[in-house]
Amino acid sequence: MVNSRFSVAIHILSLIATVKDTGLLTSDYIAGSVNTNPVVIRRISSMLKKSGLIKSSPGVAGYALTTEPQHINLLTVYKAVQPQGNLFAIHEQPNPECPVGKRIESTLDDVFSNVQTAMENELKCRTLQDILQHLDIK
Repeated sequence: MVNSRFSVAIHILSLIATVKDTGLLTSDYIAGSVNTNPVVIRRISSMLKKSGLIKSSPGVAGYALTTEPQHINLLTVYKAVQPQGNLFAIHEQPNPECPVGKRIESTLDDVFSNVQTAMENELKCRTLQDILQHLDIK
């Protein structure tokens, strides 16, 4: 399902990448940039850490990228924070007696699958470095 975790994850990674020379960024600092609660940042950062995109050190507050931005494709980020991975979900148990209800799942499954594939192919071709270039931060 669509939510903001993906965009927040890209924001987090972009911020970490842009200030990598100044040290590790804390959840509070990142939350100020995203304009959200630090708990949200810690939750998403935990997902990014579990997927191997960022690291933190015991006893040291903050996060750092584990690899260079040009080696982080957006599909990897998406899959890190969207465990189910699907853009759309199909509602469950439509009425099988209804002419629409009995066919809607298979019809939407084909459409949604094609859209999902197109999105994943596009994200696979885009990297965090592409985002940083568009941000145009010196």
